Amino acid sequence: MSAVVEQTLRGALGPAPQILEPGAERPLVDLELPLGLDRLVTRKRLEGFTHAAVMVPILRRAQGLQVLFTRRADHLRAHRGQVSFPGGRYEAGDEQLINTALRETEEEIGLSREHVEVIGCLDDYPTITRYLVTPVVALIDTPPDLYADHGEVAEIFEIPLAHLLQRSSYQRRFFTREGLRVPFFQVEYNGYVVWGATAGMLWNMYNKMTA
Repeated sequence: MSAVVEQTLRGALGPAPQILEPGAERPLVDLELPLGLDRLVTRKRLEGFTHAAVMVPILRRAQGLQVLFTRRADHLRAHRGQVSFPGGRYEAGDEQLINTALRETEEEIGLSREHVEVIGCLDDYPTITRYLVTPVVALIDTPPDLYADHGEVAEIFEIPLAHLLQRSSYQRRFFTREGLRVPFFQVEYNGYVVWGATAGMLWNMYNKMTA
């Protein structure tokens, strides 16, 4: 079954990019904002956003494919305690966004790029904190022992991909910002709560794989 899901995932993502430069025009995620506000998220408006990349690590386990997440350290100023994918801001030395995702993943959880097969990308995700995030999807076969950089990561955990491919796993929630009720997705699993941009990326993957 895992082989079939892998094949579906590869087909949904299309060919893996060989070069992924910041500023290159890529598909944008459908944010599903109220009042048609998605139309305001234009390429021109995004030019001032900071480029970033995250890794969406999918591990081949005996029990099936698992998606790896981190919980951010509680002492961080931004997004403390929240669930996210390993990743971060693009740096000039990265040369391309795939290297950003690989570098940050190795720094945060000790997953070396030699164990990583990049198979494609999800759609770029603009955040309310003015980051344009490129989610890089990778398959990992027999990963080494992972460790959390406790300066950034409090915990590493996994959720079965099968759980994330069920429509019922996604709950619609709202927060209020500048008088607007802004929707977001939330996923719960074994006491973990994935929400915001990370859940939005998962929703994008779900839609690509079930289209």
